[in-house]
Amino acid sequence: MTDIVVIGSLNIDLVTKIPRLPQPGETIRAYDLKMIPGGKGANQAAAAAHLGGDVVMVGRVGQDAFGAQLVENLKNFGVDTRYIIRDKEKSTGSATILVTDAGENCIAVVAGANQNVGPEDIQAAEEVLSKAQFLILQFETPLKSVQEAIQVAKRHSVKTILNPSPADIQCLEFIDRIDYLVLNETEASLLSGKTVTDIDTGFAASHRLLSYGVPIVILTLGEKGTLLTTPQETKHIPAYPVKAVDTTAAGDAFTGALAVSLVKGYPLEKALQLANGAGALTVTRLGAQTSLPSLEELTLFMKERSG
Repeated sequence: MTDIVVIGSLNIDLVTKIPRLPQPGETIRAYDLKMIPGGKGANQAAAAAHLGGDVVMVGRVGQDAFGAQLVENLKNFGVDTRYIIRDKEKSTGSATILVTDAGENCIAVVAGANQNVGPEDIQAAEEVLSKAQFLILQFETPLKSVQEAIQVAKRHSVKTILNPSPADIQCLEFIDRIDYLVLNETEASLLSGKTVTDIDTGFAASHRLLSYGVPIVILTLGEKGTLLTTPQETKHIPAYPVKAVDTTAAGDAFTGALAVSLVKGYPLEKALQLANGAGALTVTRLGAQTSLPSLEELTLFMKERSG
């Protein structure tokens, strides 16, 4: 039985280091280029598999070298990639990121094959999805495919975890059909209409989201920890203090760890503690999938933090 199905994006991140941002029409010398596997869907699938989950990824890449690289990388994490389609029309999704010495950046994102993930892809994966315990979704693929996936999951009593990133107000039309809403301050502010700046405003936004019919709201606040809000309870789960190097994929590691912990039957509060730990470990390393912790690393980290 499959533990987790992830439906979402696969991107290649092209990160270039430069002394400063160029002016229009200007050519400047760059001194480093890294090609790092990314995409929120792929990150979450890799995170869950690296923590011991039995994971299937559904998505699209182009028929190019980047697509082959992304699929192979997920295989190395132990992800089942049979449902990743090699798209004939679009290139593999990519993000070209220029980063200056001062930490400024500019980013150009090409959705590529991710744009072509459609309801037919979900239907083709219905057999494996019907046997899963959890479905993880985000918004880097078309909303129509997300909605189709939720319908299929409901039909087969599969629990859904939605990470509404990038936030899209249109999701309020179907947000009451998911089981776990996992989001950050920016996403919560947009979807709730309440600005989130701290724990108190975070709980206020979470309660507004509950009023939309969401049964469980999980709001991540970085170093301020995580807020759990249900109709029955509100809890603050503190973060684990670490020295942050790169926050890329921290939220994806959190989501993957949460899903794996729930599959194992852990109580929700313990699952969130483990998810906080996975996110904390991730920010201590560079890159997206290159920063994800293994089960052994997370176990040791949690043991050290428990005293």
